[in-house]
Amino acid sequence: MRQAGRSLPGYREIRKRYSLFEVCRQPELCAQVTLEPVELHGVDAAVMFADIMLPVLGMGVDVELVENVGPVIERPIESLEDVRALRVPDPEESVPFILEAVRLVRDELPEEKALVGFCGGPFTVAGYLIEGKPTRDFVRTKRLMYAQPEAWHELMERLSETFLRYVRACVESGADIVQLFDSWVGALSIDDYEEFVAPYSERILGGLAVPTIHFGTGTAHLLESMAAAGGDVIGLDWRVRLDEAWERVGYDRGVQGNLDGAVLLGPWERVEAGTEAVLRAAGGRPGHIFNLGHGVMPETDPAVLRRLRELVHERTARVAA
Repeated sequence: MRQAGRSLPGYREIRKRYSLFEVCRQPELCAQVTLEPVELHGVDAAVMFADIMLPVLGMGVDVELVENVGPVIERPIESLEDVRALRVPDPEESVPFILEAVRLVRDELPEEKALVGFCGGPFTVAGYLIEGKPTRDFVRTKRLMYAQPEAWHELMERLSETFLRYVRACVESGADIVQLFDSWVGALSIDDYEEFVAPYSERILGGLAVPTIHFGTGTAHLLESMAAAGGDVIGLDWRVRLDEAWERVGYDRGVQGNLDGAVLLGPWERVEAGTEAVLRAAGGRPGHIFNLGHGVMPETDPAVLRRLRELVHERTARVAA
């Protein structure tokens, strides 16, 4: 479960002393934070503790992660000249600490548990770089996309190459799976997605020799297009029924999801009912990765997460038997 550590006391104590980037720059600490939810919750995989903005630090971008806001960019991108000032870094030079943390986690993680590396989707990260901070409407982003297509496509070229190098280095260091998080790509129409984004996501997902997961939120209208762009598994948020989405993307690939994380803040009866509904929709087919529709909310009780994992394991073992 992505961001499961945010609800754990150990992680909260560490974050009182260190920023997210400071944790990432200390491989032993980064590995500890990655492994804690696996050890305490007993989930089937570890999601590498990192941030989707880490790879762009080596591109020459000044990023500050502001608490309760998100990534804030000192000098947002406005022109082709700004884009051409961006480097495409070697991850061994720009983020060696993350690669060392990946190696440490893979050494500590039981062999049967997978290690998930990830990167941001090109659109989502481009949105931060252009807007300068998180947004819901992406007006500046779309304006550059429509009015300066040369700048847009060159930016996407540089981002997709940077991210591909980054996740390949993570795989070489021990990651078993790579997930592409295009969290905000749902802000685009189908036509705009296919013209301005899909080729670059396809470049990343198609450039890896390990299984891949393709994830976005608010993307019910984009599922077929995202599946065409790539991903052995398509991540589903809670806004779409899992069985209907799986039929749309094709049973020849897996799906991941899709319990609404907010349900975990309610009574257990509601959590159990929601979990049973997701599992019924999956129908016991091979290829379903049970997960939340997005990351774990910080307010979530760790005991509820453990109970949820136990419930899913119990129900899926019963189906397998």
